[in-house]
Amino acid sequence: MKINKEGSTIIPIAGAVFAIVAVALCFLLRHAPSWTWVVVWGLALVGWGFIIAFFREPDRPHVTDDRLVYSPCDGTVVVCEDVTETEVLKDRRMQVSIFMSITNVHINWFPVGGEITYFKHHHGKFMVAWHPKSSDANEHTTTAVRTPHALVVFRQVAGLVARRIVSYARVGEQAEQNRKCGFIKFGSRVDLFLPLDCEILVGLGEKVTGSQTPIARLK
Repeated sequence: MKINKEGSTIIPIAGAVFAIVAVALCFLLRHAPSWTWVVVWGLALVGWGFIIAFFREPDRPHVTDDRLVYSPCDGTVVVCEDVTETEVLKDRRMQVSIFMSITNVHINWFPVGGEITYFKHHHGKFMVAWHPKSSDANEHTTTAVRTPHALVVFRQVAGLVARRIVSYARVGEQAEQNRKCGFIKFGSRVDLFLPLDCEILVGLGEKVTGSQTPIARLK
């Protein structure tokens, strides 16, 4: 397992901050028993380790199937319902939303392969990611990929803690299914908008694995 490039700046900065805090606390506790210093540095290392783990990039097999829509992220299915997608498709679609907790891998993958026909970043609020209005009201990106079978739209949504969305999608380029498409820092969700006639393969509350778990089968 390696560390994603999005952590190349944050990880050393976080390490420096934890070290400075630990040194300051040890100075303030200089007359305390020596074991308190061990506790302080232990907690600093645990905190830094958590930051490093957040940017982990697991080594997963590259699977493809142009009839399947794969999970774009690790997490839990929190929405599976018929909605109106108003930005790109402007008609009824099946929305499947996956919530990423702060302990999940936060890389995002292209759920399908094809031409990227639309991309837009929207500034917005930072409500909790499982809030029903967060998909439209929160800061988010919207990407549309035209596959041989359907136009699939997915949305990276920021949350209460997540404050930065990174997307590698570029209009006109070819998206390769289950290759990295971005990163959401410190927890959030991804929404999929799929044709109503597709076969949904997951249910509410189900744990899914990014680039590995089939979410739906296209007709």
